[in-house]
Amino acid sequence: MSGALENIRVIDFGQYMAGPMAGMFLGDFGADVIRVERPGGPVYDVPGNATWNRNKRSITLDLNQDADIAVARQLVERADVVIENFRPGMMAKWGLDWESMKQRNPGLVYCSIKGFAASDPRHALKAWEGVVAAAAGIYGPTPISGLKHPVYNAVPFCSMYGAHWAAVSIAVALNAREQSGTGQFIEIPLFNVVLTAFSGKLMRVGDAPEPEPHASGRYAMCSDKRWLMYFPKSIAKQNALQQEIDMPWYADAGLDEAERDRRANAVFATRPAEEWSDCFARHGIEGVVANSARDWTRHPLARDTLAVCEFNDPVLGRFFGPGINPRLSETPGAVVSPSPFPDQHGETIRNEVKVMAAPRKREVHPILSALEGIKVVDMGIVLASPSCGRTLAEFGANVIKVDGPHRNPVAWHNDINRGKRSILLDLKHPKGQAIFWKLVADADVVLENFRAGVAEKMGLGYEAIRARNPGVIYSSVNAYGQGGTYTDRPGREPLAQAITGMQLRYGKDKPVGNTFIAGDYATGLATCYGVALALLERRRTGKGQLVRGALIYTSTMLQAGLLQDYEGKAWDEPSGQDVLGPAPWSRAYQARDGWFYLAARREEFLARIPELKDKASSSNAELEALLERKFADCSMADCLAQLKAQGIAAHELIMSLPLLPQDPIVRAQGLCITREHEGMGPVTTIGTVVNLSQTPVRPGTPASKPGRDALSILEDIGMGDQLDQLVKDRVIVMDGVVPGGSSFGN
Repeated sequence: MSGALENIRVIDFGQYMAGPMAGMFLGDFGADVIRVERPGGPVYDVPGNATWNRNKRSITLDLNQDADIAVARQLVERADVVIENFRPGMMAKWGLDWESMKQRNPGLVYCSIKGFAASDPRHALKAWEGVVAAAAGIYGPTPISGLKHPVYNAVPFCSMYGAHWAAVSIAVALNAREQSGTGQFIEIPLFNVVLTAFSGKLMRVGDAPEPEPHASGRYAMCSDKRWLMYFPKSIAKQNALQQEIDMPWYADAGLDEAERDRRANAVFATRPAEEWSDCFARHGIEGVVANSARDWTRHPLARDTLAVCEFNDPVLGRFFGPGINPRLSETPGAVVSPSPFPDQHGETIRNEVKVMAAPRKREVHPILSALEGIKVVDMGIVLASPSCGRTLAEFGANVIKVDGPHRNPVAWHNDINRGKRSILLDLKHPKGQAIFWKLVADADVVLENFRAGVAEKMGLGYEAIRARNPGVIYSSVNAYGQGGTYTDRPGREPLAQAITGMQLRYGKDKPVGNTFIAGDYATGLATCYGVALALLERRRTGKGQLVRGALIYTSTMLQAGLLQDYEGKAWDEPSGQDVLGPAPWSRAYQARDGWFYLAARREEFLARIPELKDKASSSNAELEALLERKFADCSMADCLAQLKAQGIAAHELIMSLPLLPQDPIVRAQGLCITREHEGMGPVTTIGTVVNLSQTPVRPGTPASKPGRDALSILEDIGMGDQLDQLVKDRVIVMDGVVPGGSSFGN
């Protein structure tokens, strides 16, 4: 089977993480990705490159030499896609920027990944992962922890979201090119896009921020000294389980929460964690073992579902690492070649460029949006699939959100259902199903994230819909993927964090949930990428296909630079709630009036900060202690000004995510927008986060009250005159179901 991006040529100038990983996503689905390496090899020489640079060919070019710049220009002139994440102005210096290349290659899709947008006053700041993460509030402590200091997280959320958004935007832009005949410029600012990892936390109704979700998950140490994560509510509802495990008192209303947890922990300490997980599964209860990252790469579920696969690498040798995400039924991704040595294909590529055909000329047909004319029926619940639908709507698709009238409130509604039309439809009623079939008869895309098998039991699975609409692209998401023994188990995003090693790394001695549920939103992006690829393939062949995503696939991919398991691997990335950063030259420091994060290379760190010029032989602990004393007596403003003058990147560390919507830069950039919502007054939600030059991304209309678009949706299928009777029969509900906030669904 061919890849969806077969015959697409990509020139990958990416360095560090986001750029190379974006190229990986394209290479995984058949693109010919030519990696342009600098002399001396990658700047960021880490095991993660074995994953990020797979499926690529390599050429080394010295962009300070005219002859090599000429080769780079020839490659770009003959490319479909360019990816770059150099500092601002570097590509223009070499004549390889969008403005220089668009006339020579009008069909070029040019993706520029930066720390901050060109219109952001911080755009010239060196965009180290830690600096951008500090600006975005990633390192703020969890509200329930009670900590007053920041907590470093080794998962590079900014870069990982940058890579996902870049892949989505490129695939969508290639779809747009098929309609318009022209390429375009894509700007992916890491600061902007990482806000979508926690957009629900940025909502505000009036002046009130969203309440912090209560900590509904629990952790128990089991007999094998491993941690079990579970959700008490699901146990309280299962009398059969309570009898089996001798906990009949569990649902006793007279027990306070602390006493119930104390008794439960004593019971859980009597059996191994995996035994409890299997016991819960038999009763349909949510619970998994909180693995270490090492244990996850070796876990049967990771291997059986191909979330983690075996590879060979010229540097690491045999290793296990992240597999393909998302999964497409007709044009599945594949790893066909390992990460190359620098310049491994240099001679071949230099010879090819001499005979490469110029890009074909295309007829130009201006369009308003990239997914103009695409109809989506979104049956998703909570976050993963609905956020995919939100992204498709931002790119111009006509998205119809179908919710059940019995799920009240509709969780995260104002966050993930903006830009859609809403209908509350009882799909268990024969008339409700008849309406659904009319809606999907001409749909291009259908989205769902029910538990495995639920859609099929309702008669609404992929095969049933494909039988009536052969060209449909059907996206299905679950928690634990396909092919493993966990497929039918109930799950949610925190459980995926726990089982894939994220929580035990963040907490170290005891698992701790990350401050936001990034896996749900990233799964929405991954499946959106799959849908865009499937749409592109359908334009070529006319065939639809099944797109599958899973929370464990995405949680694994978010850790793509940390999960290479090879002989001699040291699992030593920073972990725990007391960690402020990986090194003295990349960590948080406390000023007199707040925290900030600085980042630099070790050499420039020692050379440019005056107090450190003769400290090259000092230990890391000594360097940190010296700087802690230095900064403790300075104001934040003075610390940042001094570091800026010394050429060291630093940024104030935002300690609470709900503070971001009031940040003047965030507001000025349109990253949080306030609009009137029916019955709720002014509601603040996230804005759009990426920029496309020819088909701008738009936030769409504010989310209407659940069900309020039923008339226009019925009119589309010639049933507008039946609305009153359908409401009377309770097939359609238009009132009484309310929008839920971020505290629902957690």
